[in-house]
Amino acid sequence: MRNLKLIAFNILVVFLLIPVLSWADLEKTSPESAVKVLLNEIKQIVEGDEISEDQKASNKKHSDIAVSILKIPEISQKALGKYWAKHSAKQQDQFKNLLRDLFVYVAFPSSAKFFANLDLVYGTSKRKKDMIVVPLTVIHDKEGEVDIDFWLKQSSNNWFVVDVILDGISMRNNLRSQFYKILKKNDFNELVRRMEKKLKGAQG
Repeated sequence: MRNLKLIAFNILVVFLLIPVLSWADLEKTSPESAVKVLLNEIKQIVEGDEISEDQKASNKKHSDIAVSILKIPEISQKALGKYWAKHSAKQQDQFKNLLRDLFVYVAFPSSAKFFANLDLVYGTSKRKKDMIVVPLTVIHDKEGEVDIDFWLKQSSNNWFVVDVILDGISMRNNLRSQFYKILKKNDFNELVRRMEKKLKGAQG
């Protein structure tokens, strides 16, 4: 059970501003439907060293839609926390783009494999101040249940994921903890270097 939870959490947090695709046309009119589209797009991503050009194009389409449902600017700012305002607008944009690409090239392909054959059971959505929480239980035939809460905010009539919580552990807080450890001992350039190294490894 512990291993499954760690896998589920890591594939969601390992990780932009891009034009929001017409995902409003995909009937994402509620927080739950936004989460369903997010996971459905991720599940269609194909991973492999020898995938065809058509598969690569399909992966890009699904990844672009999936990442457009994440509110990357807010996730980025919350993840850097107190360090966000200490950096220039250029550095902030660099960080947001790297985080976005890590979602696309690291988190999404791993998540596609994880969610592929699992049953997903949605609970009743609930409001928390200005956000809606969509609870999801992932059922594994051997490991049991893993509870994941998706936190969403509304903007321009669309819903965007701003955090993911696994058994009480926040994605944004976990990212912030990791980034703080690096920034306390190093500078922003070192953080960028490590993110770029992770991204390069994923891109092959």
